Amino acid sequence: MVEAKATLVANMHFEGSASSGHKLTMDADDTSGGQNKGFRPMELLLVGFGGCSGMDVISILRKKRQHVTGLEVNVKGERAESHPHVYKEVHIEFVVKGKGVEKAAVERALDLSLDKYCSVGATLGKAGKITHSYRILEE
Repeated sequence: MVEAKATLVANMHFEGSASSGHKLTMDADDTSGGQNKGFRPMELLLVGFGGCSGMDVISILRKKRQHVTGLEVNVKGERAESHPHVYKEVHIEFVVKGKGVEKAAVERALDLSLDKYCSVGATLGKAGKITHSYRILEE
């Protein structure tokens, strides 16, 4: 079981912690009563999606013996205008850097992550549409 806690520090500033022992800071912007001291909770969903899928993709590409020297995952989300302002569309872009990385290997890794393994993406996909793209940069 995964456990998490959000503890009020001051105003709209919270410290988040999880059963893994890690901590992070969350806050609202100054127009919402915060002081911009940390992540917005909805930003963390996108960061989590990028990390979750990125971990899948790099693991799969390594198993396929692809010579990947870097991976950047860019995530953009468009939220609904009405409350609760869920993400109605999310686009995730993978920038794979390496030497001789095969297009088919990248496409398979993305398919496996986005369709089978990434639980964050599966969760976000229940609320809205997820699209993806990728680029391979030869080094």
